[in-house]
Amino acid sequence: MHWTERRERFRAILSGDRCVHPASVYDAISARIAEDLGFEVGMFSGSIGSMSVLGAPDLVVLTLTEFAGQANRICRAGNLALLVDADHGYGNALNVRRTVEELETAGICAMSIEDTVLPRPYGLSGKPSLSSIDGRRHCRRAKTRTSSSPDAPARWRLRASTKPSSGPRPVKRLG
Repeated sequence: MHWTERRERFRAILSGDRCVHPASVYDAISARIAEDLGFEVGMFSGSIGSMSVLGAPDLVVLTLTEFAGQANRICRAGNLALLVDADHGYGNALNVRRTVEELETAGICAMSIEDTVLPRPYGLSGKPSLSSIDGRRHCRRAKTRTSSSPDAPARWRLRASTKPSSGPRPVKRLG
């Protein structure tokens, strides 16, 4: 199936000057209802995917195959432009590449990928942590993505977190 028309429509929405609220969709029926109600964009995330596919809270056990399959069922149900939250890209740089390819093939129009370590480690601190990669490496990780289809590629963006700081740091003078 070719997804070009809806991706071009999604790009036009993004470049427009109005605020568009996406419908939260989780399966083919919710996507059809959202479209019937006049929504132009649907949002599908791992947390709602986990509940709809596994019947369990988001403990980061939903696989890429399950997530992409559900995204494809949502896309096939109608003509709703679908934006997905692809969490951490399901692993290392090669997994991120596969994530992008699988979700593009599924028919999504855009995705976000974050740099948070998932599943979240709980231990002495109990706080979420970030991947131990710098910004340049994270960009290279995302650029490993290629589109093998003749269809227009999906939009994607990276969401980078920052580590909390305890205040300004002294600046070291160079030269």
